[in-house]
Amino acid sequence: MARGRRTGSIHGRRFAILPGDRLKVHCLTNTCMRIFPVLFLILFLSAGCGGDDGPFNNPPGYDLSRPTVIKLPLELDEISGLTFYKKDSALFGITDELGLLYKITPGTQTRVNKWKFGEAADYEEVVLVDSTFYVLESSGRISTVKFASSGAAIRKDYDFPYGGKNEFESLYYDSVGRKLVMVCKDCEADKKKRLSTYTIDPVTMEYSDQSFGINIDELARKMKTDIFRFKPSAANQHPLTGDIYIISAINQILLVTDRAGKIKEFYPLDGGLFKQPEGLCFNHEGKMVISNEAADVGTANILIYEFKK
Repeated sequence: MARGRRTGSIHGRRFAILPGDRLKVHCLTNTCMRIFPVLFLILFLSAGCGGDDGPFNNPPGYDLSRPTVIKLPLELDEISGLTFYKKDSALFGITDELGLLYKITPGTQTRVNKWKFGEAADYEEVVLVDSTFYVLESSGRISTVKFASSGAAIRKDYDFPYGGKNEFESLYYDSVGRKLVMVCKDCEADKKKRLSTYTIDPVTMEYSDQSFGINIDELARKMKTDIFRFKPSAANQHPLTGDIYIISAINQILLVTDRAGKIKEFYPLDGGLFKQPEGLCFNHEGKMVISNEAADVGTANILIYEFKK
């Protein structure tokens, strides 16, 4: 071996290092030692986020990461319910505490009109069927609201007829069964194992407990967790598929079931977009609108998603 020449090896293969090459090898070795951990971290994260169980998958026809965002005025910071108005594609909404019905016309200059229909209460959802508004309170009471030609609100109240400690935030109209459906957020009889639903005949306003339930244990298994409490804050029926979309603001999850409550899929939601989703509605073409309360972060808003077949 010539004087000044040294040898090295990689994976058992020997090679010669000339004196002038020593600095190059040293620098290359240090660079690799810095780069390899970074490459490993990137590959690890890519493997964890690229599968079917990725953090932000989408229900068919929607891209939940790309909504049209409409900011709402300060008076709607606690918007808690939302429904479409078929005649001109506007939205009607309510807030948590005030007995006011708001008409929201989204656009570059969002317009808001309002009408008083009752005193202060814990209002959670509003549904429009034909020309009647159905307003849900957290206790399970439902009020029908109609407007006379003079603009005056005509309201009738129907109390929840079943006992126990119950809390509700979700009400929707099942167009197939022609019933209003109320979903428990936290009902004593469920014992945190299932979510009960109740139906209401919109003509007679009679309540029935002969409806479907959602198996919470099954949802927990699908989510691979032992301890799970799903608390719906909004629900509605997709007009084209008939599936039920249920949002939980606390869990930041969108759950999709069939009309009988059988779980089809769940979708974790991005907390940056869905800071406190409390309202959910569809138009007849499948356009989905979700409302967020301000939640002490900026202003309330609505997220608009076009449905792509």
